[in-house]
Order: sequence, then C-alpha cells, then structure tokens
Amino acid sequence: MRMTNADNIKENTIGTKLSRYGKVSGTMAGLAAKLAGEKFLGIKIERDEHAQALMMALGNLKGPLMKVGQILATIPEALPPEYANAFQQLQSDAPPMGWPFVRRRMKTELGPNWESLFENFEREAAAAASLGQVHKGLAKNGQAIAIKLQYPDMQSAIDTDLNQLKIIFGIYERYDKAIQTSQIHAELAERLREELDYAREARHCKLYEYMLKDEPGVHIPHVYDDLSTDRLLTTSWMDGNKILTYKDAPQEQRNRIAMNMFRAWYVPLYYYGTIHGDPHLGNYSVRDDDSLNLLDFGCVRVFPPEFVGGVIDLYNALMNKDTALAVHAYETWGFKDLSKDQVETLNIWAEFLYGPIMDDKVRAIGHANGAVYGRDTAEKVHKKLRELGKARGGITIPREFVFMDRAALGLGSVFIHLNAQINWYRVFNELIADFDLDALTTRQNKTLDRFGLLKA
Repeated sequence: MRMTNADNIKENTIGTKLSRYGKVSGTMAGLAAKLAGEKFLGIKIERDEHAQALMMALGNLKGPLMKVGQILATIPEALPPEYANAFQQLQSDAPPMGWPFVRRRMKTELGPNWESLFENFEREAAAAASLGQVHKGLAKNGQAIAIKLQYPDMQSAIDTDLNQLKIIFGIYERYDKAIQTSQIHAELAERLREELDYAREARHCKLYEYMLKDEPGVHIPHVYDDLSTDRLLTTSWMDGNKILTYKDAPQEQRNRIAMNMFRAWYVPLYYYGTIHGDPHLGNYSVRDDDSLNLLDFGCVRVFPPEFVGGVIDLYNALMNKDTALAVHAYETWGFKDLSKDQVETLNIWAEFLYGPIMDDKVRAIGHANGAVYGRDTAEKVHKKLRELGKARGGITIPREFVFMDRAALGLGSVFIHLNAQINWYRVFNELIADFDLDALTTRQNKTLDRFGLLKA
C-alpha cells in the first residue's frame, strides 16, 4: 500500500477550526444551559424540539461528531431518550465535496498523474458520509471499484469533536449520575481515531475476507493496494439493495437475510474474537440471491478471548440461574465491585439481550414499537441503578462492553425490521457448540499476525 505524507497539503485553517468550535460549542452550551435550567430552576424545556435542533447542528457538520451522534443513539442511557431518538435520525449520507476538492485530494494521495491509474473515475460522489465520500470507478482490469476519499484534517476534527463529546457526557452525568461515561468516551475515542487510518481499515477488510471465506451468504470487498493510501481506500464495488426494501418480502426470504447477517457478525466473534462495531443500515446491502454485502471496516473491535468466554459464561449463568458464574462473567468484562443488587439489576438487561437465544422456539427477536430497540428495558435498569447509585455511586461501563452491546442492539433492530422468525436458541448453540478458549486464543493470534493486526 502506497503511503503519503499527511502534511503535504494544509487544507484546514485556524478560521475553519474556530468556526467548527463555535458551531458545536454554541449548541453544547445551549444544551447545558437548558438542562441546568430545567434541573435547578424548574424551567421546563421542550426537549424534543431542542433535540431536533441539536441533531440538525450535528448533521450539518461533516466529521466525527455526526458519527458519534449515530453511535450514542444505540448505547442505552448514554443520553436522555429525547436526544437519543433525535440522534438516531442522523444519516450516513451528507452533501459531498465538489470536483475541485476531489481532484486536489486525489493528487495529494496518488500523485499528479493519478487519473491515468484508473480506466474511469466518476466525478460525482456515489455516497458521502461523516468522514469521507465514495466515488465509483473502473480499475485498469475493467473491474468496478469503490474509491473512498477521506475529508481533509479529520484528525483535528476528531480532537475537536471528542472534546465536545466529553462536554455532552459531563452534562449528562451532572444531570443523572447512575451511569459513569469515562470508559464509553475512551472507547469511542480509540475507535474513531482508528477509523481515520485507511491502511488499518484495509487490513480489517482483508481480515474479514479471510474470516468469512467459508460463508457463502456473506461477501467482503477486495482491497486494491496500489490504489490505496492512509487516507484513500479503493476496493471492489459491490452492488446490492437496501435492507429495508425487504420489510415486506416473503417470510422465508426475510429469514435467509437475517441468518446471513447473524453469520456475518457472530462467526468472526466466536471463532476469532472480532466484531464489526458499526451495524449501521448503510454498512450492508443485500444481493439478488439474498446474500449479504458487508461494508465499511473502519470500526472493528478485537476482544480478548476471555471477554468472548465471558459472553458464553453469562449465557450459561442465566440459563442455569448461576449467580456466581454471572458475577464471574461481569468481572471478566471489566465490571468491578458489584453489589448483589447491582448484579441482579444488570441481569435484567442481560436477560433482555439474551432472551431470544434462551427460548427454544421459532420467534422474533423482539419488538420496538417505533422506539429505540431496548429503550424500555434500559430505562427500567437505569432507574434501578440510579436508586442503588445513591449509596454506592454510579456503575462504570467497561470499554469492551460498549461496542458489544451496540452491535447486539443494532442487529436486533434490523431483525425486528425484517420480522425474522427463527429459532435463535438453536442457531446460537450450534455456533458455540465447539467453543474452546485456548483454541480461540491460538486462532486469533495466528490470524491477527497474518494481517499485521497483532498488538505487541
């Protein structure tokens, strides 16, 4: 993969940085003032209206904070429900940058003769999102390709937006102390910074191509190394349909699509300790044969094998009502000093998440009734944690838990959209039937080393 000097071109100015700070800080200050007024002065605010204004402000800013809004909407109780519901409306599509920008950035990444490296390069972006935009083209071998180009100075934007995210979390913790958010912020920060490294995303893409090579129902784009850099990623183009177009398809077809999604996410988790941390509707599409295209590998989380073992331990603990094993599972995940009441409260949330795979019958994952999937259960758990927190302080959510929880809720929401009717109990138990912690450790280390992803 060709490497470039990120300092070759300075496309950001102090003025644009200050403008960005001003727009977002003003919105955050407004949120802080209104929530403080509501709490301390008894001034009622129209939260729905204010949340919509905040969502619009984030949506108008290209960059990480828009993606953070999408992420926060899927983490129960990271924000008040009115704001979570509004943030859920943030879309991956955003207005693209124009051709002069694209031409300048492509020259920076591939050199002055960059256009000669392609058989064709479409000037109009096929898609635009929070961190970059995608153009369709043809490689010299005639294959259709997707060219993802990162927006300029995203590192500075990340730093700015993470500071704003800390403000959001600080506001919420002062408003309600049941959940401590420091680890959520740390996990989001690390994952967002990784998303800027397209060379790393290319390795993730190759990793998934390998991990899912025996899954005929899942397709992974192939990376073109000679047309990629740290801030440019070129892969094979993958045609497919949006998943929500299948909401009214025959039941058997919807079940097939759901099973392909289940395999796409959970084969890598239980066989390799790896999960795709962004189950956003724009990150997969469906082919005409109902197989799945899995896209966008900027947000991939590799878990310690013990964490995956804890996932299975908690399942067995809930099935057998084994409190000691449940405590062991939570501690494996990183929860600390849990009281008996806190364990019982966390079990309410766990039983919600694990419910479909504890029920040996054909059934839907659940129902959302137009709200955020899991919101009712999360609010029940949150209320109980708040009561317990008066005596012991809030619970700190471990970093590893953030994206595991997010993936489960995100996929659950898709399965609800599809109204998939599957015996999830049997599907899950077949998947973990041969689970062995030592074997997972060996397989994970060998595979990550193969793709240059093994940490020292």
